Amino acid sequence: MILAYKGIKINYSVFGKGTPVVFLHGFLENSTMWKETTIHLSKSYYCITIDLLGHGDTECLGYIHTMEDMAQAVKAVLDSLNIVKAIFIGHSMGGYVALASVDLFPDVVSGLVLLNSTSFPDSPERKTNRSRAIDIVKNNPNAFTSMAIANLFAEENRLVFAEKIKSIKNQASRMPLQGIISALEGMKIRKNRTSVLSNFNKPKVILAGIKDPVLPYSQNLKEAEQFKIDLVPFNGGHMSYLENEEEYINTLLKFLSLF
Repeated sequence: MILAYKGIKINYSVFGKGTPVVFLHGFLENSTMWKETTIHLSKSYYCITIDLLGHGDTECLGYIHTMEDMAQAVKAVLDSLNIVKAIFIGHSMGGYVALASVDLFPDVVSGLVLLNSTSFPDSPERKTNRSRAIDIVKNNPNAFTSMAIANLFAEENRLVFAEKIKSIKNQASRMPLQGIISALEGMKIRKNRTSVLSNFNKPKVILAGIKDPVLPYSQNLKEAEQFKIDLVPFNGGHMSYLENEEEYINTLLKFLSLF
């Protein structure tokens, strides 16, 4: 389905019926990453999957897509569907967008799942790495996406998931250069939302990979302990929805049963 928004097209899909659940994908991904998840969940929940700005079939809005920009676009989709409350599930960058949504529209978010994501901002080192990534993207976008996607998986899983990695790379290779750079710029300047997560007094959970190569498990552990949030660890990398699919689905179903 397509929503006209600020002169661009936002692509989204809906499945099932029941309590609304919004699914927000990560950087270089798109809404199709949730296909297996929604097969399981749409039997009992109204699933809304959205291509974030510059990803999938959603067009670019500018040259920096802040997490707030993306959250506003998500809200526009929900408004078009007359949804006033929903559970938000965000993978990686999608988690940043979910937290921005809590910040901007606290009454809309009724529950929160951070999947391989964090409320902490980029460290100075991470910001430098994003700036380097932008330079690489400008010169050779396909080399960047190919390297970046493989590096999301735990090392021992890269061969096991070789076909899936190839598929994700192929999808990412179709992203516009502007979409890649705008997201990197937006993530680099994203706000510290630890207080937003800490003060969110509705059901919330962090799902994390113990061997995550890009988001250290120690960071999620610190977050969970500091803000007294349930943390579910998986024995894998940054792509828990693939690397630990069965445990991940069962964990989501358990969390969603609270609603």
